[in-house]
Amino acid sequence: MPLRATDPGAARPDPGWVRAYRAGFGALGLAAIATQLARQWDVGASIPNFFSFFTIQSNLFAAAVLLWGATHDQERRDPAAVDLVRGAAALYLGITGVVYGVLLAGYQEQLQTTIPWVDTVLHRVIPVVLGVDWLLDPPTTRLALRWATVWLVYPLLYAVYSLVRGPIVDWYPYPFLDPDEVGGYAGVALYCVGVAVGSALFAWLVVVAGDRLRLTTVPGRRR
Repeated sequence: MPLRATDPGAARPDPGWVRAYRAGFGALGLAAIATQLARQWDVGASIPNFFSFFTIQSNLFAAAVLLWGATHDQERRDPAAVDLVRGAAALYLGITGVVYGVLLAGYQEQLQTTIPWVDTVLHRVIPVVLGVDWLLDPPTTRLALRWATVWLVYPLLYAVYSLVRGPIVDWYPYPFLDPDEVGGYAGVALYCVGVAVGSALFAWLVVVAGDRLRLTTVPGRRR
């Protein structure tokens, strides 16, 4: 694997092919969202509802992060800020992929990802890409567990938004957030706690994996 130096003693992936795959997958994610959005528009579906899916929001964020990474020299930016944003993207897409696989597989109609290749890209391909990107090009700054707390603010706000908006518009983005589908708000609370615990564990894993790789892939780097 071609490597290049980013600071004394550091070894990083060659920027050419890293930028290439980031640009390609960023564009693929946007194309998938645009294709499904056009389908929703054609059938007269609610556009605000479409953009209220965590899947759509997280994939838009992932596409922005990938395309930014493909077109900017990250080493000349604030490395801590870059790592914070990249870690958040890896976490959110990880949540998207795992929650889909565990709770939502087979619900394409309800999830408004009825085009098979779109469903595959948004729920499987991009989550894997963001995870691999984090591991392949690990953070350059020391990570702390408090980063996980910062990352988890958005999923918490998303859950609040969905539960407040749901009764107003009589629509919930996911079955486990709909009291009528899971036996009332007690069922919703149980699912939310489960997802929250899983998300916290996944955030911890992103921090630990990133920090371990930072140390092992960069000779001489210390905590």
